[in-house]
Amino acid sequence: MTQTRPQINFVDLKAQQNLVRNKIETRINTVLDHGKYIMGPEVKELEEKLSEYVGSKYCVSCASGTDALLMALMAYNVGPGDVIFTTPFTFIATAEVISLLGATPVFVDIDQETFNIDPVKLRETIFNKINNNGHTKPRGIVAVDLFGQPADYNEINKIAAEFDLFVIEDGAQSFGSEYQGKTACGLADIGTTSFFPAKPLGCYGDGGAVFTNNEETAKLLTSIRVHGKGSHKYDNARIGINGRLDTLQAAILLAKLEIFDDEIRRRNDVANRYSELLSTTLKTPTVRPDRSSAWAQYSILAEDRDEILAKLKANNIPAAVYYPKPLHLQEAFSALGYKTGDFPVSEEMASLIFSLPMHPYLEKEQQEYIVSVINNL
Repeated sequence: MTQTRPQINFVDLKAQQNLVRNKIETRINTVLDHGKYIMGPEVKELEEKLSEYVGSKYCVSCASGTDALLMALMAYNVGPGDVIFTTPFTFIATAEVISLLGATPVFVDIDQETFNIDPVKLRETIFNKINNNGHTKPRGIVAVDLFGQPADYNEINKIAAEFDLFVIEDGAQSFGSEYQGKTACGLADIGTTSFFPAKPLGCYGDGGAVFTNNEETAKLLTSIRVHGKGSHKYDNARIGINGRLDTLQAAILLAKLEIFDDEIRRRNDVANRYSELLSTTLKTPTVRPDRSSAWAQYSILAEDRDEILAKLKANNIPAAVYYPKPLHLQEAFSALGYKTGDFPVSEEMASLIFSLPMHPYLEKEQQEYIVSVINNL
């Protein structure tokens, strides 16, 4: 008897939309009626609700997760001669914004269990950089909450304080998770996130946000977001960017935010079911006991990854590899002088890791089918 192949999506935005379409359409129609497409009232409403959700005093929305990181660095006046420590096992945007400002990204290897920056190696790297300091100045750390699980901010913040560095939390994948009782994006001096459609909380285009408890930093971010705006539109107090979040995207996010907590619960149910079904076959993700994950991706390790991916593809099961080449080996960062072997954990994880379909509406039968294909290799 041939097993029926269920239709499986890597991310199912359609199923989500079916739940909130009426609310989204109502929100969009309200924007169409008032016509304030740039910085309309929905933007302020969203910022207030996001700030309350994270537990930060201030939220400044923006046009993308990349802009959020860029604005955060600009708020610290990062520029040529500055060194920013970050991970090579992440999407390019994390280090790209550092280079865009003329600063130097210095990579630090990751923890092989969480895939996040390793605090022990971070301390060593900062110490060595300071003792061998030439014409560069260590300024800050950009920690990434990869796949939805926050990095170890207790240790990272301690290290930063010791060396007088700022910390930016790249929470593009972790919005909705927690660390030691605190909500992601509120775990560092500045937190950032992305509302790219496939993220745990996503809009229908690009979007992002920056979080801080510092009033002066919030004012700087608000200015930077709109071309360095001062007291009025044609008063430019500093160099900024065009980083505004569209009102329509804010309206969509407001509708989705109403079901977000339930979706995080569902994501955790899906992840737990995967781990139970795969525990005897593959290395399943580790979530440390003092934190939770938003499960932006469900990523596992396998020596026979290519064989598994081929089998999944043959059975119409989508999968993805995040990230096949660490940043230190990317041509874009070749001028930094890194080589193969410099960050062995990141390189090993890149050769083994792959991600299975993950979204709140993945059904038990679909997961059982996915796992059966993997287990019957």
